[in-house]
Amino acid sequence: MYWHPGEARDTVPGEFEPDHPDRVQSPYATSYLCHLKVLRRTECSSAVLRAFNYPPSRSPDVSRVTVSIDPHVHSDESYDGHEPVELILEHAAEIGLDAVVITDHDVIGESKRAAELAPEYGLIGIPGVEVSTAHGHLLAIGVERMPPRRRPYDETITWIHEHGGLAIVPHPFQRSRHGVRQRNIPVPKPDDNAVPVADGSLDSSAAAATDARAEADETDDAEAIDEVDAVETFNAWLFTGYRNRRARRFAATYDYPGVAASDAHRLKYVGRAFTEVAIEGRDSVADVTADDVLDAIRAGTTTVDGRRAPIRMAAKHYVGAAGRKSAYYARTGAVRSATAARRGVVETVSAARVAVIQGTHRAARILSWIT
Repeated sequence: MYWHPGEARDTVPGEFEPDHPDRVQSPYATSYLCHLKVLRRTECSSAVLRAFNYPPSRSPDVSRVTVSIDPHVHSDESYDGHEPVELILEHAAEIGLDAVVITDHDVIGESKRAAELAPEYGLIGIPGVEVSTAHGHLLAIGVERMPPRRRPYDETITWIHEHGGLAIVPHPFQRSRHGVRQRNIPVPKPDDNAVPVADGSLDSSAAAATDARAEADETDDAEAIDEVDAVETFNAWLFTGYRNRRARRFAATYDYPGVAASDAHRLKYVGRAFTEVAIEGRDSVADVTADDVLDAIRAGTTTVDGRRAPIRMAAKHYVGAAGRKSAYYARTGAVRSATAARRGVVETVSAARVAVIQGTHRAARILSWIT
């Protein structure tokens, strides 16, 4: 399949066709999305936007299967979600996904329940949550507990890893949706000692300097960096695709696996973007476990695929989400204000009672002195 770059401006180029330098050759003949019921046939030719991570080569003797997962979906437990998990799971199975991760905002109850119910729908059950850190949102995939809220980004990543999960950066750099700023994502420091030469090796003096510092670096635990496991390089709810392209460049710079997600808050958008994960050592999707999927994402055997939401649809989504969020915090603030007011009244009454008792006691003492 060939397409002109102008037809898919949010696409990572594949190989150029020698006879047609203005065309790009897709690594795959067809898009998996075209086989999902969620898409109309007429949309598959020009509306599918693709970005690729190329899985490493494998031995022909090793069995391998590919699972399709939407790792970022919201249920009605989120303040801005709408559908129950049962309906989401049923829909995900119908459109051909193998797994869907419910990642509600700062709550994990329904996600754990969805992971338990998933096998009943022929899906792989994986719990998760979108946690609000001090620096922006972060996906915790594969955890069974709610991570601490409002903690620094790096501390939250460490917590997720300590609990066996994946830390994935959602809609990075998009501050209007609480995406993290690039400077707040912990990344390894550049190797100032490594000096590449023509053949790709290190200059001997530089290598010697590197070896001399290696032992000291290994013992310097304070310099260790707990990095994210993957970056959401394709989020369906972006206006122009600029942030998606920036996320891809960031992931490529630091060699992070890329994932795609619908970030769906309504049923019909589930699967609009998804990630294909190659699992080695399994003969069928039925044999794949949640741990297999997490390990494969860590290893980077992912391919991202999907379509951006139309601008009108995205704008409606943003405005609605903003309104719901404002109402949510208004309700929360009202409850907190009422609680604080009640507490203030109780404290005032208590202070007045203490004052009366103390005044009575003092008056009694004065009378005792006079009489």
